[in-house]
Amino acid sequence: MRVALVATLLLAGPLHAQTGNFAGTVALSSQLVDRGIALTPVTPILQGAVNWSSAGGWMAGVSIGTQLRSPDRSEGLAQLGHYWTLSDDWRMQADATYYGYSGNTRASAYNRAEASVNWMYRDVLSFGLSAITLTGGDDHHPRGAADLDFHWPLPWHLSLAAGAGITQTLVTSRPPWPGAHHYYDYGYGGVSSYYGYGQLGLIWAWGPWQVELQRIATTSNIARQTGSLAAAPWVGTVSWSF
Repeated sequence: MRVALVATLLLAGPLHAQTGNFAGTVALSSQLVDRGIALTPVTPILQGAVNWSSAGGWMAGVSIGTQLRSPDRSEGLAQLGHYWTLSDDWRMQADATYYGYSGNTRASAYNRAEASVNWMYRDVLSFGLSAITLTGGDDHHPRGAADLDFHWPLPWHLSLAAGAGITQTLVTSRPPWPGAHHYYDYGYGGVSSYYGYGQLGLIWAWGPWQVELQRIATTSNIARQTGSLAAAPWVGTVSWSF
């Protein structure tokens, strides 16, 4: 699961974009989750995103979000991408994205720039490779991630959504002295390791409305690597597109 709506909007864009096509989404989610990591507690998250695409293959978008119970804690994303039509069924897309968080020490550790290349088969399957660089602290060496997502339509306006991925740990935790409680070093000289994550859910869509419920899973070592930042087992989202 990606952290913001605009990434989903850009990757889910039509294979044949119209000239100057604008789209947007407003959503309410139960938690902010990024590749299996909880960036917020279980609390209502209001997000809004808008993107633009051209017939020439260029796409751009921005997204902002906030915790309704703590409006000073917000997140933002800006993305620029370009896609190439490889065939009637296949498309390739390259993106550059910046993620920024404010008012939340846990989330601000994940401020980063990300470059990715994705291959998409119709609206069914996508596979992406990403290079990620933290923008805070002293450790800016690139991390890698790979994501595979699947979407299949079902009867009664339902569809199945599934995904899995593997990434290097962006933020590590370690005790400041033997026997002490963990604290977060937020990537400042921490040693990266790998963990896996995935999600499986149902989506109900009716016109501009969409309701999604996903089961989130991470590998068993994620708590040790990140200081118990694994997401809640279930994450729900209600969204309206325009």
